[in-house]
Amino acid sequence: MLPPLQRIPATVAALADYEPLARERMSPEAWAYFAGGVADEVTLRDNRVAFDRIKLRGRVLAEFPAGGHTRVEVLGRTWAHPVALAPVALQTWAHADGERATMAAAAATGTTMVVSTQAGQSIEDIAKAGEGAPWWFQLYIQPDRAFTESLVRRAEAAGAEALVVTVDAPVNGPRNREQRTGTQRPPGVEMVNLRGCRAPEPGSGLCGGLAGVAATWSDIGWLKSLTKLPILLKGIMDPADAARAVDAGVDGLIVSNHGGRTLDTLPATIDVLPAVAAAVAGRVPVLMDGGVRRGTDVLKALALGATAVLVGRPYVFALAAAGAPGVAYAVRILQAELGMAMTLTGCATPAQVRGSVLGQ
Repeated sequence: MLPPLQRIPATVAALADYEPLARERMSPEAWAYFAGGVADEVTLRDNRVAFDRIKLRGRVLAEFPAGGHTRVEVLGRTWAHPVALAPVALQTWAHADGERATMAAAAATGTTMVVSTQAGQSIEDIAKAGEGAPWWFQLYIQPDRAFTESLVRRAEAAGAEALVVTVDAPVNGPRNREQRTGTQRPPGVEMVNLRGCRAPEPGSGLCGGLAGVAATWSDIGWLKSLTKLPILLKGIMDPADAARAVDAGVDGLIVSNHGGRTLDTLPATIDVLPAVAAAVAGRVPVLMDGGVRRGTDVLKALALGATAVLVGRPYVFALAAAGAPGVAYAVRILQAELGMAMTLTGCATPAQVRGSVLGQ
């Protein structure tokens, strides 16, 4: 395998430019894992295409006060921009420095990273790489609830500022691209934070009995009793689920179809966002992920009700191509593009972004 690049290639001008560089440096198995989706990858493609269908309305001769910025408030913390790094598993498969490099880049750019339960490095080591920078912990509720509690305690002790509970993947759909390529990971690439977690015994029923041990609404109440950390649910795609989550006392929602990796032919997240935001009615922050590649995408999400967005694959490709500097540069590109888009639509701050920036 080629050694990782230590500098950002001069050809990188947009997030999409990292993708071919990453593919050159990944094994076919790693590429299928990070780039692929589920089944025919309809949702994976539509997440991106849906943004292109939405048009913007340019405004001219707007007056911009000296205080223009890209800052937003999320759960009591001021973010430098409305972009977070989504939880992505096994980043050591993309680059030897893995999640530690991503966390270092997040700290350097004032970006909140969401650390995956299935990370390739320990929660504690990843947190140390951020040198006190804010981060959240993404939690898969395990069939072994005692082990789940231990993950929460580790995240608390390491300094996580929120728990992001993924609720849309009790099982995976058929990841045919991975199946066709092979899913053998190289030695040393493993989900280290799940060591010692007991797998459920194979049984009868849906998906070999896995559906019977999946998390339910009662587990959200159980989690709330365990921790004082804010809890966000990731994977909300239905307004009814959004309203129920808020009624259950969660502190935020993330509109997500898991990047097109669980159930194919789900709608694009940007298409679902307005209805979810309407159901929440401002009671908690609503974030979204899926298909974000440009600053204009971030602007469109804000206009349709999002407090902020998360990006996943683009920063992993940047990580594979150029390590921590690549991730940091990817964030800077998005922030700069957002500022340009705001200016050209007459918005001095994200708080001024409204549906009126959208065209016909």
